Amino acid sequence: QNEEKWDFVLVSDIHEMGSEKEIKRNKFLDELSKKGFTIKKIEDTKLFYGVRAPQHIFWKYQCLQRKADSRQQNSSAHEDVPETTRIRIVNFILRNTVTSDLEKLHDLMKKKVFEAAFPLHKEEEIREILKDKWARWGAVFKEQPIKEIRCYFGEKVALYFAWLGWYTYLLVSAALAGLVTVVAGTTVFSSSQVSKEICDANTTFMCPLCDQNCSFWVLSDTCTYAKITHVIDNEATVAFAIFMAVWATVFLELWKRERATVVTKWNLHTWDEDEEELALQLINNLQHEPRQYQHSYLRSTIILILALLLILLLIGIAHMLVIYRVVAMALFTQSQVNLLSKHANTMAVMTGAVLHYITIIITTKVNRRMALFLCDLEKPRTLSQQENSFAVKLFIFQFFTHFSSLIYIAFFLGRINGHPGHYVRIAGRWRLEECHPSGCITDLCIQMAIIMALKQTISNIMEYLIPFISHQLRKKRNHPKKKSMMLGEEEEAEDPCKRQWLNNYELNEVNVFSLFNEYLEMAIQYSFTTIFVAAFPLAPLLAFINNVIEIHMDAFKMMQLHRRMVPRKAKDIGIWLQVLEAIGTLAVIGNGLVIAITSDFIPVQVYKYMYSPCARENRTGMDCSTGYINSSLSVFRIQDFEPHTKVPPEFKGHQIKECRYRDYRNADDYTYTVQFWHIFAARLAFLILFEHVALCVKLIAAWYIPDVPQRVKNTILCDKHKNLRDEL
Repeated sequence: QNEEKWDFVLVSDIHEMGSEKEIKRNKFLDELSKKGFTIKKIEDTKLFYGVRAPQHIFWKYQCLQRKADSRQQNSSAHEDVPETTRIRIVNFILRNTVTSDLEKLHDLMKKKVFEAAFPLHKEEEIREILKDKWARWGAVFKEQPIKEIRCYFGEKVALYFAWLGWYTYLLVSAALAGLVTVVAGTTVFSSSQVSKEICDANTTFMCPLCDQNCSFWVLSDTCTYAKITHVIDNEATVAFAIFMAVWATVFLELWKRERATVVTKWNLHTWDEDEEELALQLINNLQHEPRQYQHSYLRSTIILILALLLILLLIGIAHMLVIYRVVAMALFTQSQVNLLSKHANTMAVMTGAVLHYITIIITTKVNRRMALFLCDLEKPRTLSQQENSFAVKLFIFQFFTHFSSLIYIAFFLGRINGHPGHYVRIAGRWRLEECHPSGCITDLCIQMAIIMALKQTISNIMEYLIPFISHQLRKKRNHPKKKSMMLGEEEEAEDPCKRQWLNNYELNEVNVFSLFNEYLEMAIQYSFTTIFVAAFPLAPLLAFINNVIEIHMDAFKMMQLHRRMVPRKAKDIGIWLQVLEAIGTLAVIGNGLVIAITSDFIPVQVYKYMYSPCARENRTGMDCSTGYINSSLSVFRIQDFEPHTKVPPEFKGHQIKECRYRDYRNADDYTYTVQFWHIFAARLAFLILFEHVALCVKLIAAWYIPDVPQRVKNTILCDKHKNLRDEL
């Protein structure tokens, strides 16, 4: 049984005798034989080479580990090396073996000498445990078997699932808070004075929303919209935004504690990545010289400039979407189809969001290429540095891809479009969009809901379907009908390895970035759940539902549809922790800006305390926001319209001399009123106050919760003490 344990399998096409590819292949296999590897060849539709490393390689590794970690001096006998370590060492040696033509496995794979190299999924009991406790739908709400995941896939994968499980677990509180906010909006705040005034305003004539074919309209037409807006835009949202800023901090602090506990349990807290890499290099080749650290200011400058150019391009794409919506709105309103012309605004927003989703898919591919290119320019020293550098770049590009149009809707929409008689136009023709009379926050909410729902459902379905279908296709392709039976020859006994190797070969390929993609997806999702959460309080709930499905889909993919990942050692989630911390800080700024600028929270408060009947006449019996709608609409005289604006002078039998629009301007010369400046000052003051309070609370939370639990610190302390005493 022991004889048949193979660490790795190399797959190659059957090349002609004496061809260049065959010579290269044999040179590589000879190099492995020189290092003492056992190689077994099985021929089928492809050539399979099983590779087993000699025992002395692992002994060297254990010896170097013991020197590095002096605590295990008592274990001088050769214990068995864990399976994950075996695979990791063999993988390193295979990737770094150089043939006499100075080619490595990577180059040979590019030249199609070898087609694939992978470790095997083995039928061990640990695999059965994982299938039973983890990779099936029945185990959805059970705790993940992190220990078994570590023993089968290595620490890096185990830490990813530990982090994802922890994040999902803590999302419960955020999702509940979001639900409470929405429920409060539908019950407590549903009878709000502001939406009541909009619904009663059937004599308030509003200015047309476009230049041609648009008539005046009555404010009370938007009654339903105003009620929906108030579900999101009320006092509860402010509290929820502060809660989410604190939640983001507490989540990361608690994760650091969880990580410290897990890593100490695995005895990895003293492990050093550089030392590990040097040890493997020396085991592979004693003459190896380490690559020095390098840094070039010229390279960094070039990378910075190229990255900024790409970011500008991404912002430009967001502008194109804005222009699309403006033009679509103009075309829809002039359309003959009644449904289109009536709901022109909603149609423009909806199609805009779908278009946005399509651009996200396309730009993602461009971003990936660009990030890889910049990463190669930077020339990082080790694999993990390369991953970190790639992660940061790709995350920043993806962030702008997803968020630039949301940032426009939240902070610019309806604020840069001028006023009747003096509109800002694109190419001198099309008017920029306006916000809805009941505020811009609903537009932001619709956009977020569509992107989040679409992105999560579609990406989950694709993430599962593509590997599933390609696995089925590979199976069909690699199962030729047995021909020997037809000729009446007796079938030779099939090698037991053959079936296992073929099954593994039929699974989908995994690459270095398989785990990386999962992290990236979660980081973007975390941004959606925290940054503009004030506009869409249900975001954490959607994220929670998605993650519960995601964990088990990933588990199923890794166990059943993908080849085994090469296990990697790690003692934290790498650069992603810094990325998440940066998102946490952005969340404070983002939510502060949403409440200060996007929502109507501040204008209503300013009106209540400075301009309302309560402030003027000290009346206590009435609602202080009475009359707010009237004060937030300015008056415009019809004769001042631009020459090419065609509006019918009559509307529902009324002769109209003036119309209303949403702004704070004087009726005579259209300059800003004093109230506008009051609100502007209040917005700024609120923003500064909110940011500082939220950041202070974040800092206090970070100080209050220690990164490493005392129990873990004490364990490490006792270990050190014991070792020193034993030395003496």
